[in-house]
Amino acid sequence: MKSGVSLPIAALVTQLRSRLRQIQQLSVYKSPLPRIIWVAGRSVLVSSTLLTGLFLGLQRFSVLESLELQIFDRFVQLQPDADLDPRLLIVTINEDDLQRYGWPLSDQELAQGLSQLQMHQPRVIGLDLYRDMVVPPGQTAFATQLHADNLIVITNVAHDISPPSGVEADRVGFNNLTLDADGVLRRNLLFVAGAEQDYYSFALRVSLAYLAAEGITFDVTPDALFMGDRPVIPLKATDGGYQTADTRGYQVMLPYRTRRDVAHTVTFSQLLNGTVNPQWIRDKVVLVGTFAPSLKDMIYTPYSSAQSDIFQMPGVIIHAQMVSQLLDIPSDNPRLFRFWPRWGEWLWFWGWATVAGCLGWSLRHPLAFGVAGTVCLGLIGGIGWISFSQLIWIPMAEPALGFVAGLGFVMAHRLRYATTRDTLTGLLNRSAFVRSLTRSLAHRPHDKPSSALGVMFLGLNRFQLINQSLGRQMGDRLLLLIVDRLHTLLPGSVRLARVSGDEFALACKQRHNGTLTTLADQLQTVLADPFWLNQQPIVITTSIGIALTQHEYRHTPEDLLRDAHTAMYRAKSLGETHYQVFAAGMLEESVDRFTLEKDLRQGINNQEFVLHYQPIMSLNGGNVVGFEALVRWHHPKRGLLSPQQFIPLAEETGLIIPLGEWICQSACHQVRQWKTQFPSQLLMMGINISGRQFEQPELIGHLAQSIRDSGIEGAELKLEITESMVMGNVEVAIDLMLRLKSLGCTLGLDDFGTGYSSLNHLRRFPVDILKIDLSFVQRMDESREDHEIIRTIISLGHTLGMDLIAEGVETPAQAEALRSMDCEFGQGYYWAKPLPVEDATALLWRQESLADLVSRADHHPN
Repeated sequence: MKSGVSLPIAALVTQLRSRLRQIQQLSVYKSPLPRIIWVAGRSVLVSSTLLTGLFLGLQRFSVLESLELQIFDRFVQLQPDADLDPRLLIVTINEDDLQRYGWPLSDQELAQGLSQLQMHQPRVIGLDLYRDMVVPPGQTAFATQLHADNLIVITNVAHDISPPSGVEADRVGFNNLTLDADGVLRRNLLFVAGAEQDYYSFALRVSLAYLAAEGITFDVTPDALFMGDRPVIPLKATDGGYQTADTRGYQVMLPYRTRRDVAHTVTFSQLLNGTVNPQWIRDKVVLVGTFAPSLKDMIYTPYSSAQSDIFQMPGVIIHAQMVSQLLDIPSDNPRLFRFWPRWGEWLWFWGWATVAGCLGWSLRHPLAFGVAGTVCLGLIGGIGWISFSQLIWIPMAEPALGFVAGLGFVMAHRLRYATTRDTLTGLLNRSAFVRSLTRSLAHRPHDKPSSALGVMFLGLNRFQLINQSLGRQMGDRLLLLIVDRLHTLLPGSVRLARVSGDEFALACKQRHNGTLTTLADQLQTVLADPFWLNQQPIVITTSIGIALTQHEYRHTPEDLLRDAHTAMYRAKSLGETHYQVFAAGMLEESVDRFTLEKDLRQGINNQEFVLHYQPIMSLNGGNVVGFEALVRWHHPKRGLLSPQQFIPLAEETGLIIPLGEWICQSACHQVRQWKTQFPSQLLMMGINISGRQFEQPELIGHLAQSIRDSGIEGAELKLEITESMVMGNVEVAIDLMLRLKSLGCTLGLDDFGTGYSSLNHLRRFPVDILKIDLSFVQRMDESREDHEIIRTIISLGHTLGMDLIAEGVETPAQAEALRSMDCEFGQGYYWAKPLPVEDATALLWRQESLADLVSRADHHPN
């Protein structure tokens, strides 16, 4: 068995080691990002995904196809015209030719024209004229020209227009054009596979005849056409801006070479007159067709909407555009549109919807919002234009509209979030929580008394100290860590809200008696473990109030919140880490507290407070060495009130700050007055510093000002703080205590032995005096254990170079026992209760008189 002196020290060391082990075993909570970032991320992801799905659904009904085609046309119009194709010559039959030769041209006139062309050795002649009937005279001459191997004629399968008789099938091409729903020609239909025979377009027949002379072959597979070794991939129904296009047969997009003249153009009259340059014909593709608007062989093209005079393009020019495209395919620069894969288009759309969501959450100023939106829409258009210039057609309307819709969707969500959620934590705010309670109360089954709706009000004690000492940013990080812990414990059915800076509310159903009290116990246990910020442990305590619905009452959300809030304040009055269930009497008490708070504010303004002074006695000399200043309130209706009746309220409301300043100023002036009256007596004045005062950064300045104004020395003040005040954040507390010491003041640690100071912390505290708590002193006569604890505290204090003051001394035996253990000072009712200033002054006069008598007796012995 160890000695009585060493036993308490060993117990303290054991507790310290146990506490350190608990801290080491704790998971280190890392600071999460503000919850609004996660909320914004989910909002952006959900909005972009939903919009992508929505627009994919709209594609099934071609809702945006017309808009995409208009953008396509605009891009075509913006493309610069290419040079004339030197491989082609176009012979047109215009209105003058019709007046001269009539319509239809006779076989003789047509044969004469073909003969003139053949004289100059064209590689291919494409007769873009329907000749399914004989037009005399000249049938024989025309039939002779039709037998030429380099002549390609035209037919129309859909309208059952046959080619001229006697022409082989491999020199016949169809004139079936694929128009979009708006009547505009944007595609080139090349080939249609039939059950009995295959069908080649007129432009394809002409092109293949031309390329055959260069040894370029043609092949058809189920997946592509091959012109030489160059594959031509057929257009799919959803390529580019198309959404449900009819893509039967082999189709490709038609990249128009120019808006007017594709190649050299001559009239039929010039051909017959022999005025055509032979070099324009030799080894070229010659297309013969109508150019007269009256024949109505005109087609709408992407240029139509931009034309001011000729809105349509003649069929022979259309075929020239097609042939020019096909002749380029085997070259190193094929004029074939390419398209992104389907997944690439989805990613393109989803990406811009995501960008819109990010902008919607991140930007606040309308100007920045407008500039960013304009820039993004410009980027969509710019990327689309650059891609189009490289013959890559990507959807434009969908990402642009998706971007705008994404902005609107996310902004609406952000607005709703801002009105219903706490910005930092993402929890419900007070108004949203009240609305949630309203719905819960409306659906509460009144026929089940066992099913009660409970509201808990959770307040963080001394949280302002964190904000003021570590900064608001660290305080925000701590709040996020607290919310994370709450989420790990609370079931999903519990609704959690942040109703003020350091207060939370939650609502849940109580399934059986004790559900909420058990939950309150768990919450306080979980939140009691230290939080780690910058590798420093931060201890937070909580006070919880609980309010339950009752079967026989009709409750409102405001009633429940008020009752839970009232119960929380009752828990705070009982000390840290308590919870209370609302009882009927608490409401009246709350109203009384409200009245008392109002009176307290008026009392501070009206200076209704006075100081009483309790003597601090030297246990060896028996003389007064100082006083502890204790405030009293002369309430105009309730009389003289003790600190226990109003100090807790002053702490909660923050009124302790102005009251504490008044106490310091009054006590300092009283020290100055006694110093003048009793210059021979060295007195110290003890002033209690409250927890709220200790958290104030202005404390040092106010104390320094009071010392200067009163003209006393800092050493004449003994500032008393409690263990609980300094253990929340030890490093910050030590820094503040050192600043107080810099004023020259003496520091005392009040109520020592009742808190949770460790020996390591006590060694580091710049404390001059330990005050032994009265609970030990008053039991020392009856409890051997308390007697030994006091002895250990005194021994510990002396080891650390501190003086000891014992509080609550009420009997001579207690005073003598403390003196025998070398305790320096004591105070308590044994000597005097807290005295008004007059009685305290009279006590000092008596001590002064007694000192004079002793002095005279020493100088004049009998």
